[in-house]
Amino acid sequence: MPDQHHTRHRAGLATVLAEWGRIGCIGFGGPPAHIALLRKLCVEDRRWLDPQEFEDAIAACNLLPGPASTQLAIFCAWRVRGRAGALVGGAAFILPGLIAILALAALFLGDPPTWVKAAGAGAGAAVAAIALQAGTSLIPAGFKRAAQHSNRRRWAAYLLLGTAAAATVGPWLVLVLIACGIAEVLAQRLPAPERRPSSAVPLLAAAGLGGGVLLPLAWTALKVGALSYGGGFVIIPLMQADAVEQHHWMTAAEFLNAVALGQITPGPVVHTVAVVGYAAAGLAGGMLAAAVAFSPSFAFILLGADRFDRLRGNQRVRAFLDGAGPAAVGAILGSAVPLVRALSEPWQYAVLAGAALLTLGLRRGPVLTLLTAATAGVVIVAAGAGLPG
Repeated sequence: MPDQHHTRHRAGLATVLAEWGRIGCIGFGGPPAHIALLRKLCVEDRRWLDPQEFEDAIAACNLLPGPASTQLAIFCAWRVRGRAGALVGGAAFILPGLIAILALAALFLGDPPTWVKAAGAGAGAAVAAIALQAGTSLIPAGFKRAAQHSNRRRWAAYLLLGTAAAATVGPWLVLVLIACGIAEVLAQRLPAPERRPSSAVPLLAAAGLGGGVLLPLAWTALKVGALSYGGGFVIIPLMQADAVEQHHWMTAAEFLNAVALGQITPGPVVHTVAVVGYAAAGLAGGMLAAAVAFSPSFAFILLGADRFDRLRGNQRVRAFLDGAGPAAVGAILGSAVPLVRALSEPWQYAVLAGAALLTLGLRRGPVLTLLTAATAGVVIVAAGAGLPG
């Protein structure tokens, strides 16, 4: 979709800043909420996009690695006001939640009062249940798609591989996702594509960021923003392996707090990486991690939005996602294993059971579940239970 296609419904940058900033402030609930808010604004209220174009944009963003709802927000702003709109709208969508989560990180990762630690321990205990809810909600649509475009047995195998990888190999999860995608391309036996000049998408390079903690922090953030197919909870095992097990920037309990904060603040779940950055190198580390993690999303849209139609029609891209997609869903499910292993107090398992009942049994949303678990943690610790070490 070239520039002349999206000048028909041009809005001012002030309008983009206000509307996308509003969504950034009220966008609790993750990608489903973000998509609903963007659809209401861009399709129903302002009619900047027609319904089919919006659905096509969702599909194209889901073909890209990284946070799909963030990419959709940037794309819609690009469609409304061009590249300047994409930069302003994307920043307005991201910044409110980023400011909120960095403020909460300073509270939870500093020397907080006992009730704050208790709330964090309670919310952290519920995170594994939220991950299971996120993964199971994606299974029906993926299984149906497999019947139409791929093979259900291969789909199930990729799902199991992703689950096992997230539960066991941690840092190597990305390689498993890529391997599943390549395996499906080979399995579908697609003809070789015509040779044509390729346009590489430049990503924010880690070189020049300095040694010490910044270089591995930038690499962790880059994996989250550019190499995580499926977005959302698939980033958890990637971050946990680096932040807790390899570099020891934070304890397992602090990582659970970080994931919980990413759920109860508005905006994309990828904001969680800012808490990891804060734990590694303070405020500068949090801002660096966020900048690196979100830069690929801006690059993908600014350099490739006018090629979305070609991307969606590319059989090899679709085949790759037919393999990497179910592996990413499996990774979300498998992330529950290290999250459960991170619990250390017996009462946290009771909170986890209650959270599983709320999310999987009563189908309550993540924000309500985490706030309920946090309240339970405060009450239980006030009654004399211990805090995680």
